Amino acid sequence: MSLKKKPLVVVTRKLPDSIETRMRELFDARLNLDDIPMTAEQLAEAARTADVLVPTVTDEITAEMLNQPDCPLRLIAHFGNGIDNIDVAAAHARGITVTNTPKVLTEDTADMTMALILAVPRRLIEGAALLMEGGDWPGWSPTWMLGRRLGGKRLGIIGMGRIGQAVARRARAFGLQIHYHNRKPVAPRIADELGATYWDSLDQMLARMDIISVNCPHTPATFHLLSARRLKLIRKDAFIVNTARGEVIDEETLTKLIESGDIAGAGLDVYEHEPAVNPKLVRLAKQGKVVLLPHMGSATIEGRVEMGEKVIINIRTFLDNHKPPDRVLPGML
Repeated sequence: MSLKKKPLVVVTRKLPDSIETRMRELFDARLNLDDIPMTAEQLAEAARTADVLVPTVTDEITAEMLNQPDCPLRLIAHFGNGIDNIDVAAAHARGITVTNTPKVLTEDTADMTMALILAVPRRLIEGAALLMEGGDWPGWSPTWMLGRRLGGKRLGIIGMGRIGQAVARRARAFGLQIHYHNRKPVAPRIADELGATYWDSLDQMLARMDIISVNCPHTPATFHLLSARRLKLIRKDAFIVNTARGEVIDEETLTKLIESGDIAGAGLDVYEHEPAVNPKLVRLAKQGKVVLLPHMGSATIEGRVEMGEKVIINIRTFLDNHKPPDRVLPGML
């Protein structure tokens, strides 16, 4: 029987039972069974005591936490794809490895994006709410609850990475014309497959689209990428869908433009100040002008389990003195 001490792994949120069970088998795993988000002080304590920290998107891992004296932390195995909540540069400077869970959430997030692309122009939530709330529905009418047709409309995708391409494939099946803005064009074979038109100017694309889908990560370069100036370029009959990060859009300006009728509506799964949701957006949702979801884009059982499995693989590979498959470096941001 081995008496070798297991590494201390601190998990900041409740994970699927199968993942937590496996972690307990492999590591000295300290779990968060109550699923109450850790405070900054608790996260700092975890960094001060753990060999491995497993945070999630709700946890801000700052340079101050990582620069504590005698910090034993060697690995941050992030349970998530986006890493804007982790100071990767500070971790790298301290010799702390950072990993994430890429490629797992692509299909789930693309499904939710497409659901919002359908729901907003066709007024699905507004119609369903009328019946659920016991509203007075007089029956079918030729002019009642009219929405917008999808087929033939132009979809402008901001960020043509894995998720953006998955959204494009779904949207093309619904007859949408695919346009996109990215740091650089995708490979010609992908553009041909998707029938996608590339715009190097985001401003030019925004002014011409019927629906705009935000699918880029949140980085310093994409903070308020859809600024007040750019939002005002969007047509009055256009819709915006965001399943990426709330910080990419100037939310206050977006709200004002929808209120004034200068943008037709929006479907949002993420918010600039999560978990707080702008009360004005909630009011617009009650008026049927926006569809709001509570950050559900990747919320499938299969997706969460696969994320946990990736976390375990990254931890085990690192502890075996090999490079984890999902290592994140500062230059990758």
